[in-house]
Amino acid sequence: MKAVFVAGTDTGAGKSVITGLLGGYLLDRGYRVVTQKWVQTGSAGHSPDIDTHLEFMARRRRDFCGHLRSMEPYIFKLAASPHLASGVEKKRIRLGRIRRCFNNLSANFDRVIVEGSGGLLVPLDKEKLLIDAVKELSLPVLLVAPNRLGAINSALLSIEAMRSRDIKIVGVIFNNNIKGEDRLVLKDNPVAVERFGRVHMLGTLAYSKDMRLMREAFAPIAAEIESRI
Repeated sequence: MKAVFVAGTDTGAGKSVITGLLGGYLLDRGYRVVTQKWVQTGSAGHSPDIDTHLEFMARRRRDFCGHLRSMEPYIFKLAASPHLASGVEKKRIRLGRIRRCFNNLSANFDRVIVEGSGGLLVPLDKEKLLIDAVKELSLPVLLVAPNRLGAINSALLSIEAMRSRDIKIVGVIFNNNIKGEDRLVLKDNPVAVERFGRVHMLGTLAYSKDMRLMREAFAPIAAEIESRI
């Protein structure tokens, strides 16, 4: 089994789309693939991010009967950081449960793709950050950044946080999903992050309502990700 953690520089980076596209690519390659969202906030009863994954993978929830609880172990109503959303409901996010759910999926699938919640340094509780769980499970990280003004700083800080914990960085993807940004800024962001972050730049991806076009555009990026995890 191989696994990868899809992290964002912050909320709205485009993690769910990248997770779904990667899952769809690996399915087409013949692997048994599953996605996981450790902590979903701002929802009740199910994870809309998992639904996004499944849409891009052309799969339904019923295709994963018996595994859904492991795919979405924690779901909270308040749209907030995991520690706050869980605290409002007087529940605790336990790394042990996250590990058990991950191991359950690992035992039943060839590839496990985990989507993070917000950025890497969001708190899970009063003591642990999301990045601590990533480190504990020894997961390599695929970093997703929205291509916009300010992206360089956010990406480099995320890279520094991973390096300080000896977490393997698979590479960085920039999402061109924000309208009205200066083209010069969009072109320079990936170059600057690759240079100063000393990381592998996997490329940029433009959002399209045509899912087929997105899959085609993402295929070479996905092939490179597969070779690096």
